[in-house]
Amino acid sequence: MLRTTLLKALTGSKLGPKHITVLSRAASDVAKKPEKIEVFIDDQPVLVEPGTTVLQAAALVGVEIPRFCYHERLAVAGNCRMCLVEVEKSPKPVAACAMPVMKGWRIKTNSEMTKKAREGVMEFLLVNHPLDCPICDQGGECDLQDQSMAFGSDRSRFTDIDFSGKRAVEDKDIGPLIKTIMTRCIHCTRCIRFASEIAGVDDLGTTGRGSGMEIGTYVQKFFLSELSGNVIDLCPVGALTSKPYSFTARPWEIRKIDSIDVLDAVGSNIVVSTRTGEVMRIMPRTNEEINEEWLSDKARFAYDGLKRQRLVTPMLKATNGELKPVDWETALLSVAKVMKNAGSSIGAIAGGLADAEALVALKDLLNRLGSENLCTEHTFPMDGSATDLRSSYLLNNKIMGAEEADFALLIGTNPRFEAPLLNSRLRKAYVHKELDVALIGPKVNLTYGYNHLGDDPEVISKIASGSHPIAQKLKSAKKPLIILGADLLQRPDGAAILSQVQKIASLASPAEGWKVFNILHKVASQVAALDVGYTPGVDKIRENNPKVIFLLGADECAIDRSDLPEGCFVVYQGHHGDHGATIADAVLPGAAYTEKQATYVNTEGRAQQTLPAVSPPGNAREDWKIIRALSEILGAPLPYDSLEDIRCRLHQVAPHLTRYGDAESANYFKQAQELAKNIQSDKISGSPIDVKIKELKDFYMTDAISRASPTMAKCVQAVLKQEQSKY
Repeated sequence: MLRTTLLKALTGSKLGPKHITVLSRAASDVAKKPEKIEVFIDDQPVLVEPGTTVLQAAALVGVEIPRFCYHERLAVAGNCRMCLVEVEKSPKPVAACAMPVMKGWRIKTNSEMTKKAREGVMEFLLVNHPLDCPICDQGGECDLQDQSMAFGSDRSRFTDIDFSGKRAVEDKDIGPLIKTIMTRCIHCTRCIRFASEIAGVDDLGTTGRGSGMEIGTYVQKFFLSELSGNVIDLCPVGALTSKPYSFTARPWEIRKIDSIDVLDAVGSNIVVSTRTGEVMRIMPRTNEEINEEWLSDKARFAYDGLKRQRLVTPMLKATNGELKPVDWETALLSVAKVMKNAGSSIGAIAGGLADAEALVALKDLLNRLGSENLCTEHTFPMDGSATDLRSSYLLNNKIMGAEEADFALLIGTNPRFEAPLLNSRLRKAYVHKELDVALIGPKVNLTYGYNHLGDDPEVISKIASGSHPIAQKLKSAKKPLIILGADLLQRPDGAAILSQVQKIASLASPAEGWKVFNILHKVASQVAALDVGYTPGVDKIRENNPKVIFLLGADECAIDRSDLPEGCFVVYQGHHGDHGATIADAVLPGAAYTEKQATYVNTEGRAQQTLPAVSPPGNAREDWKIIRALSEILGAPLPYDSLEDIRCRLHQVAPHLTRYGDAESANYFKQAQELAKNIQSDKISGSPIDVKIKELKDFYMTDAISRASPTMAKCVQAVLKQEQSKY
């Protein structure tokens, strides 16, 4: 009956009620979720979905099967054969990573056949592997070491008589970050698959076959990607290791502290490894909602900037114009005296690395002195809803939500370098779910295909009016995503652009709970600063001509001596001798993010905290403690003396700031659109839309820490060298 019905439907014949019933039943049968099947792992029954591999089924009952090439976030390669297991009635062992289970299978992961297969594979892997363990940086963290002890034999059947010598492979120079010793390579191809699938850079591949097979870049070139350091974590042997970390420490010597990266607004979870009071390396910590298990190169390798160009003692400007070291008492008394004389004519600018505790302490202090001149370095429109409604300045649909989108409109942003781990999510959606991406702004390489709509801001108005073809795509999408870059909002017409983008977001008809409008920030402090009531941008400071200006880690040249009235006293509090310190009359040394317990709020509004891994160098102190001490001398003591007390104050100001790990939702989109109605779209200027971080060399130098890092400087030189070699 079904066959007859289908033939009639295909030929356009008239279908009766019986035929329609048959078709609807067939459709419902197809739509039904397939039933789970039962398999037995070492005689333990387990129900799994059809298509589940043997390795995944074993993991469900807590049985660990060894592997080298398999990784849950990469495509299955099935080429190391370490995961061979016995299946009852099968004449040969099967590869657990690539073999889907069948109903009733009895899998034996500890039988004689399995043990013999694993010993044989391990024997072949070790035939050509060099005896480098005592000098290998992977020692103590090496999968090959661990698995050869657990699953290998105590002797080998291969001797020196059988071979003229072990295979040796020439090392490749693939950049300043990754050290290669390719003789150790076991051809698991994890690095190749990561570069191609996750990073979107097809630079790595294999040449040759059999014993002549090598992994490299085909031609002599650097492996330049903002995510390249992740291949170090993926490599199961010592073939790819960290070049800056080379020969500096052993795993059993270092102390590990969980923390948060603050060099962009993503808030990646990290592990800071220290020894003898020094940060030795930074590695990613798995967080499925933010960074999965990846980390950007800047977050991973810029740590050497933490011990260079540091401010280690308070300083005051002498009569000859030079900064001279003084003790804390002298510095605080001098600053307090100037601030008292200034009265309420005081302003403050918060930089991109400021923590929430310092932001609140500084705001409370200036408020007690009668000043409301508190600004952030990075501008954000104040017209319309802007900073009054939290949903107007957050990545509302969350970082993880980018994977579910079916249409993405990027406006004035380059997520590849502004937020590499958000871009990797967009790439994942593009590769696996055919995400349709459109970009308004300069043409950049996002590692995936997109429809470039040009850099004319008029396109935004056309989409808002519904006259542009993209407007129809937006309306038809079930899960559309609009991501607006922070750079675009720093333009004079930022308020008009913001209102137009909010109007575009209102055109969509998304699925329930889906949030279309999103802002992508570039610095770690901006969301917290807006949450506690700072004014974005320094225009307010310029207008009020303060007698004293307090720079809280403000180093991005947002304000200079020429912008300030003559005789204005500049106080800089921060951890690096960057731009802010060069224009200061008084310098108060603060602590970096690895040296304090502090709160940061990422671009999606998720509060997280750093933990102290090392002590601040010299006489440097935590920022909020310096401000608290200054308030005492000023005669306006702040009502908190401990971290718990200031966290209580944070909770009073904004309760979500102390709910660590949770991203508070904001849903004031309709109210924002109402407030934005009064802003005229004709205020949008004709100047082309641009972004500050267009290329990889710009990505490595975005803050005081990365600018002080020798490794980041080497990366910039490597990019320039590769660009020159093209011509």
